Amino acid sequence: MLAILASQLGRRDAAMELMQRVVQLKPDWANAHYDLGITLHRNNQPIEAIAAARQAIRLKPDFAEAYSVLGAALLRIGQLDEAVACYRRAIELRPDFVVAHSGLIYALHFHPDFDAEKISLELRRWNQAHAEPLKKQIQPCGNTREPDRRLRIGYVPPHFSGHVVGRCLLPLFREHEHEQFEIVCYSNSFKVNGMTQDFQEQSDLWRNIASLSDWQTAELIRSDRVDILVDLTLHMPANRLGVFALKPAPVQVTYLGYCSSTGLETMDYRLSDVHLDPPDSDLSVYSEQTIRLPETYWCYNPGGPAPEPSPAPALAAGYITFGCLNNFAKVSPALDLWAEILISVPRSRLILHSDPGMHLDALHDRFARKGISPDRLEFQGKYPWPKYIQSYDRIDIALDPFPWGGGITTFDALWMGVPVVSLVGRTAVGRGGTSILRNLGLPELIARTPEQYVKIATNLARDMPRLAELRRTLRARMKASPLMDAPRFARNVEAAYRQMWRNWCESVGQPRG
Repeated sequence: MLAILASQLGRRDAAMELMQRVVQLKPDWANAHYDLGITLHRNNQPIEAIAAARQAIRLKPDFAEAYSVLGAALLRIGQLDEAVACYRRAIELRPDFVVAHSGLIYALHFHPDFDAEKISLELRRWNQAHAEPLKKQIQPCGNTREPDRRLRIGYVPPHFSGHVVGRCLLPLFREHEHEQFEIVCYSNSFKVNGMTQDFQEQSDLWRNIASLSDWQTAELIRSDRVDILVDLTLHMPANRLGVFALKPAPVQVTYLGYCSSTGLETMDYRLSDVHLDPPDSDLSVYSEQTIRLPETYWCYNPGGPAPEPSPAPALAAGYITFGCLNNFAKVSPALDLWAEILISVPRSRLILHSDPGMHLDALHDRFARKGISPDRLEFQGKYPWPKYIQSYDRIDIALDPFPWGGGITTFDALWMGVPVVSLVGRTAVGRGGTSILRNLGLPELIARTPEQYVKIATNLARDMPRLAELRRTLRARMKASPLMDAPRFARNVEAAYRQMWRNWCESVGQPRG
């Protein structure tokens, strides 16, 4: 219990020490290895987490929770087939295991074999298994139907801290028009840092729901008379979709965690943009009604101070360095195509992110079979912001992964003057690079096919004047674009909220759910 509490409070080193002590005291206790696996996974040690979860399963073969942790850790290192299989086994052992089922849905977005229609089928299964049984518990909302009054907006993220969601959300909070919108934050974490304090300062009401059940949280939100409740997590870890299944607010919308669907019948809307879901896209794969923001889904907020972009590193090195600092779950499906790029650009290098303990020999072997020697590959771990952002000083061209493209990492690369080559995906999460690059006026860096992706990257690598120009101008281009125009972005989001609210005011009786 001490270890679990330490982990919840973000004291990872103490939690790790205590968990390891438990395993020493009771090495045959499956739960101890399971809890150790959770702690290792949260501590960004997926290889050790995998070993701990597998030991828990050896001691208790029907341990559904251990299969779920194993799936999460395998996903982290890009073993997508194995991760999906583990999540499915967990659900088979425990059909009501909502955490594992959300984990499966999240994992499917990374897998190249699952398009939006296949993901939609699994989302419907999730809704039927976990949300529909809660319908009978939904209570009516007493909100007044006045279309132009000040609205109370409630936000429910995994936590208000340095997470990607936090970085993209903060510009919206800073520019919210408080005369028209009252902001209520429902924090699902005990973690507090400088960014948490920024959110507290920008909110009108702060609530902590980390220790509350879904029912208690729904009752709190209902009593707060929230008009529009915004989910910021979808099926990522620490989601509170059970709260949204209880429909505590008359209007509910999902946004920003990643651009997809919750599958919930009680989630009224999803925010997207005109590039993530272009006019010819099939919106029937989403359970929610889609509202497209007119320009961009994101508003970029750098994670801290950043030096001015350096000259292209190829000028000094004499060779091109490609790079992708996304998590390896996104990177793994793209590696074979990236090998083709390395073959097409002699002497080029590739820098990738890797977690501690990853088996890099297997990756080297994978590239070696394509004729690429180990000295052309470099792996770097998770760094604090100053060291991380300076990593882009060593990268000439960033490669956007697929089928789930980069988000905040794409912004970070562009902020440091590094152009990003992106492949249009079959799902909204695969079109993030398309949205960002179109908002920057750089459609020539967007590929429609894998062959075009290789060609764009190869041609750019051979065009040093173009690389140098982009290095000099990308930051200014970003500052002048909708991607960093926070007031304009906030007005677009608020217009979407007002449209949702007016739709509800004009509806007859209670909304869906």
